Amino acid sequence: MAEQLIIQGETKQEHYEALLPQIKAVVEGESDLIANMANVASMLHETFGFWWTGFYRVEGEELVLGPFQGPMACTRIKKGRGVCGTAWQEAETQVVPDVDKFPGHIACSSASRSEIVVPVWKGKDIIAVLDIDSEKLNTFDDIDRQNLELIVRMLS
Repeated sequence: MAEQLIIQGETKQEHYEALLPQIKAVVEGESDLIANMANVASMLHETFGFWWTGFYRVEGEELVLGPFQGPMACTRIKKGRGVCGTAWQEAETQVVPDVDKFPGHIACSSASRSEIVVPVWKGKDIIAVLDIDSEKLNTFDDIDRQNLELIVRMLS
């Protein structure tokens, strides 16, 4: 039986503060990156109710769909394309309040309205990106960026 996530508090920051030690406990004893990505995607998705939560893994010059929660997704994304490819190319988190205003946005789902993409580093290389979409505008902010960057560091 799967353990139920325990989230206390009312603010977004309080949710992250409750979730961070749970994620650390889950990934700390597991060396398989795919398993850890799957659990992290699930825990974030369940905690915050995002539209789509998942990872794209770097394979050569493309990002390839990895573990995720939510509706069907794009399978491959070229470096520099869309929000995910841009985060990879620029090697920094992308916070997009309105995806329709992001040049070259890839609409894997027309329901997606805002997005955050966080690079996952291993040493000096980006090995994946964490991609989270919301069906609402302006969902993501600096609180998300800071906490999600902490979470992906637990994967490396």
